[in-house]
Amino acid sequence: MNKVPVLEIFGPTVQGEGMTIGQKTMFIRTAGCDYQCSWCDSAFTWNGTEKQNINWMTAEEIWNTLYELGGDTFSHITISGGNPALLPSLGPVVDFLKEKGMTLALETQGSKWQSWLPLIDEVTLSPKPPSSGMDTDFTILENIIDHLKNHPKVCLKIVIFDEKDLAYAEIVHQRFPQLPLYLQVGNSWLEADDESLLQYLLKRYEWLIDQVMKSTVFKNVKVLPQLHAYVWGNKRGV
Repeated sequence: MNKVPVLEIFGPTVQGEGMTIGQKTMFIRTAGCDYQCSWCDSAFTWNGTEKQNINWMTAEEIWNTLYELGGDTFSHITISGGNPALLPSLGPVVDFLKEKGMTLALETQGSKWQSWLPLIDEVTLSPKPPSSGMDTDFTILENIIDHLKNHPKVCLKIVIFDEKDLAYAEIVHQRFPQLPLYLQVGNSWLEADDESLLQYLLKRYEWLIDQVMKSTVFKNVKVLPQLHAYVWGNKRGV
């Protein structure tokens, strides 16, 4: 049977990012990523530090765990990573969860296509800006966007740390103006206490708002905080 490498299943909680911000959801976090972003807040999914905690799970096992945690309190599931789009084996999981009547959301950097992606109800493509240290393959990203051109809920989300990231986001927005764009404050202070982090992120959010308001390119974008970091800081599993 197809099995998926899973590091975390948790919830119900609220989605803190992107087009489904505030959505009540369960989370499935898969292991593995083809990127190594310098500020990654879930580096444990790819740097080997939690290799011993990876559970190889079938679709039914994943569902059973979700139901044990959430019971009959949820109808929305977010698949996160790492980069879950690396996994062809997610196809049967997607099918199984859809049969259960679930609405599915997924975030990927747009570096890998899978045939099951069109079955995801809410697809967030999050190409990584210069501060990540990663390079975007725009040919692959464009191909994925083209494959999803008839999908009703696809968006771009870019985390912003500095002016270079903003310039990158402008390029992406101008290249793919047909997709909604969400600009989000980045969090690189992963060792901060909750109160210090909150004040830091509020100031960064204000800075990002100010920059976007002055832009002649960002006329129709949404500017977001990292909602979960405001509430729970850098705590995992929430």
